[in-house]
Amino acid sequence: MNLPLRKLGTEPNAWAVNEQTADITRPPIAPQPVILSTETKTLRVDLAKTAILVIDMQNDFCHPDGWLSHIGVDVNPAREPIEPLQRLLPALRNQDIPVIWLNWGNRPDLLNISAGLRHVYNPTGDGVGLGDRLPKNDAPVLIKDSWAAAVVDELEQETTDIRVDKYRMSGFWDTPLDSILRNLGKTTLLFAGVNADQCVMCTLQDANFLGYDCILVKDCSATTSPEYCWQATLYNVKQCFGFVTDSKDILTALN
Repeated sequence: MNLPLRKLGTEPNAWAVNEQTADITRPPIAPQPVILSTETKTLRVDLAKTAILVIDMQNDFCHPDGWLSHIGVDVNPAREPIEPLQRLLPALRNQDIPVIWLNWGNRPDLLNISAGLRHVYNPTGDGVGLGDRLPKNDAPVLIKDSWAAAVVDELEQETTDIRVDKYRMSGFWDTPLDSILRNLGKTTLLFAGVNADQCVMCTLQDANFLGYDCILVKDCSATTSPEYCWQATLYNVKQCFGFVTDSKDILTALN
């Protein structure tokens, strides 16, 4: 008598097992191909293998009371992706495309953050840097589970979304992001968030180095850096690391 098999793991990277057998064949996922226009080529994309990374759309970078604003940066450009993301994310969820929130969320003790990294956020040593309290609301800068590290209120998160804390500009460095994506069977990544020339670009480059197909969603990304940084980012993505599209083209492909 054959015993029933039970799933072990997360589909599609799951086995079926019992006391006698381990079925490690991993049945394939049915493809969901669509045609997506980008600025350089027309792509045939498999939605079944696609996820979106929404990077650093959090209070410290996008809210008028956050850390960037506190140090004198105009955060209005960082808020521009909010509206297109409000339209795009529900449409992606309706196609069962995972939404992954990738946010700075440091340990309160900052034991994994070097002096060189802390210097970026507090170059004089006497300002408000990582882990320090914002004078306006007492929130600790970019600390996990704080207001400062939370996604802005305007972007609704669903219980089915996936959250990953990061500690560097690249979301792949010292995080479980790569393992999560491989367990989910995702090979095509859409990129959104801020700052496009820093955390978004570093994460996209590492994704490319790891073999993922990378698509920057132009109107769902932004930067508070000078315009030449934005233009260089777009150039480098198209030239070296992937493709550039916008949310309207994605919505067209989904429909």
